[in-house]
Amino acid sequence: MAAVDDTTSSALAERKAKPVLPDEATYKTNLAKAEGELAAFQKQMEEVKAKIDLAKPNNQDSPVAKRQQELRAELSSIRQEQQGFKASRNTIQEKINVLDATVKARIAEQKTARGRVAFKSVDEIDREISRLEKQVDSGSMKLVDERKALTEVSNLRKQRKGFSGFEETQKAIDGLKTQMTQLKKSLDDPQQRALSDRYTAIQKELDSIKADQDDAYKNFNSLRDQRSKIYTEQQKAYTALKGLKDDYYKARKAYREYEEEAFRIRRDRQKAEREIYEREKRKKIADKKLEEASRPAFTDEILISQGLIRHFDPTYDFSTLGLDNNNKNAQAGTYRAEVGRTVDGTGLKGMKVLKKEDRGDDYFVGGGGKKGKKGKKGAAAASPPETGKFNLNFGVIEDLSKVKVDPPATQTEVPGVIEKLAEKITNWKSQQATKTSENIKKAQEEIEKLEAEEAKASDKPAAANGTPAEAKQENGAVAEATEELKKASIEA
Repeated sequence: MAAVDDTTSSALAERKAKPVLPDEATYKTNLAKAEGELAAFQKQMEEVKAKIDLAKPNNQDSPVAKRQQELRAELSSIRQEQQGFKASRNTIQEKINVLDATVKARIAEQKTARGRVAFKSVDEIDREISRLEKQVDSGSMKLVDERKALTEVSNLRKQRKGFSGFEETQKAIDGLKTQMTQLKKSLDDPQQRALSDRYTAIQKELDSIKADQDDAYKNFNSLRDQRSKIYTEQQKAYTALKGLKDDYYKARKAYREYEEEAFRIRRDRQKAEREIYEREKRKKIADKKLEEASRPAFTDEILISQGLIRHFDPTYDFSTLGLDNNNKNAQAGTYRAEVGRTVDGTGLKGMKVLKKEDRGDDYFVGGGGKKGKKGKKGAAAASPPETGKFNLNFGVIEDLSKVKVDPPATQTEVPGVIEKLAEKITNWKSQQATKTSENIKKAQEEIEKLEAEEAKASDKPAAANGTPAEAKQENGAVAEATEELKKASIEA
């Protein structure tokens, strides 16, 4: 782990300080300002170029010259259309003139005819005829006056018939006037008026272009100087805009590369830590297998049996079984096995320890047969703690179960139990070397298998990450455990 931390620290130390991520809002504000300045210079350049093109003589490719050509072509087309309308207009005007002369002549004739008549309307004539007829019918007139009145009535009736001709003549005059009005309306055509307005507008635009050309031609040199100045300012604005974009994206790229590098370093560090952890874990497994395999076989069983025999017969001579009487744990070196279970006393702190007779412990009680004189004699000879009863605590019964020996039901069965335990110890001692060798061989095979799998799994990652030293160290952990296993001695 220390090696990984040193490598990571050195890698971080070699890197530069963390770049600052540029503010996007500030960048957009500055970008809009720079683009606005560039657009303003671009517009000025286009205006100056247009003036220069306008001032160049015989420059048919300039936009202004092309515009002049378009306007002149449109003007010519309007003239042709107007000529067609003019011929039609002359014909209509001639008809209007003829009708106007006819109307004027008829009006004059009617005026003359009306001047000869004393009455202005038929009603006046009818009233006069009615008055004269009443005078004649009254009989008060002289014969001469009556004849004059009748003659006048006859003349009035003739004049009355002439008034109907006046009305027909007036209707004819009104019809002619209507025809003249329609013809005059046809002369006022919207299409012709639109063409006339367009003609006027084109002529004004051509005059304006001609005036601008004359003015630009006078200032041609100053326009060229102005164009050069605007071009210089335009290039500065373009360079500033390009620099702004380049700086922003370079800063973003540097920040992104820094973050990617930091992520890669963290990932490599975590991977290395994980590999070291797995390597140490595998080494512990190999060491544990080595320790377990190197330990003499049946050690636990022998120690448990030895403890049980000592429990039943404290004076038993273990030298007959090849065991040490003084050190009951000699078979296991530092290993210590006690009869019964180990009780954690953490929860008993501060509690009162009761005597045996005050406790309510349950004991296995083996009956000693029927109570009688023979039983009493046997009990007295064996000096049991209590006549006719044989008690075993649960720990002893559990240890007997571990070594697969039935617990004694009576005191008389104890020697048989001791004999069985001694036989088992002898049997285990005889098989101990062979069994230990088998355990070592089995552990060695498992470690070799683990080593092969680890070597196969770590070859490609080690080469890809460029850390052959770590791969060698990792593979060496299993090899070291195997070597220690081969050198381990079998204790009898």
